[in-house]
Amino acid sequence: MSEETLPLENTDTNTAETPVKDGPNYAEIIYNGIWKNNPALVQLLGLCPLLAVTSTVVNAIGLGLATMVVLVGSNIAVSLIRNYVADAVRLPAFVMIIASFTTCIELIMQAYTYELYQILGIFIPLIVTNCAILGRADAFASRNSVLPSALDGVMMGLGFMIILSVLGGMRELIGQGTLFSDMQLLFGESAASWKLTVFPNYPDVLFAILPPGAFIGLGLLIAVKNHFDEREKERERIRTAGQKTESRRVRVTG
Repeated sequence: MSEETLPLENTDTNTAETPVKDGPNYAEIIYNGIWKNNPALVQLLGLCPLLAVTSTVVNAIGLGLATMVVLVGSNIAVSLIRNYVADAVRLPAFVMIIASFTTCIELIMQAYTYELYQILGIFIPLIVTNCAILGRADAFASRNSVLPSALDGVMMGLGFMIILSVLGGMRELIGQGTLFSDMQLLFGESAASWKLTVFPNYPDVLFAILPPGAFIGLGLLIAVKNHFDEREKERERIRTAGQKTESRRVRVTG
């Protein structure tokens, strides 16, 4: 009996140690959030606020920061309770957590950035319905510990905010000929001097500020990302072909 028990104990020990050895791949989490699995460019989630409020950089950064805070907070909370919530109420529990963090952000913006809160309007409370946040809570935070979940929330939120800011900068520059206008709404009166008038006496291009300009701008950003991805795949194919050729030469020589 003792001889049969020992192999079973060794097998269980090895199985338990495997996740600890492997651990979370933090570099992959960062790469996924910023580039490979970007919520705006790849998953195409949260497009309604992305297209609606990115007429200026300050609007984009304001909504991006709010979304990132909710994403990080909900990921951490979901990770903490993941072993205590039944599958039958998992999604409703996640939605309640996201709604709680969204309410906190809404109250903070009302207290400290009220004018920006009024500009962003309904899109702050609508963070609750952002599929990117619920998707990360269900797909990642509910299956990982606190630290990887927090990092995933930061990177996904940062990737989303970067696209918001780039799109907002493009639309503001083409539409108004300026950059970083009204930054005092988010960063205080000292930020009023951050405004850059790139094109003086610029005739406003209303098309860039309206929703059609947002669709075209986002399409251009997606096309740029796809271009770089295709170049990377081509380099990988060339590298793989070179390695196969080198291995064949070694075999013939041997």
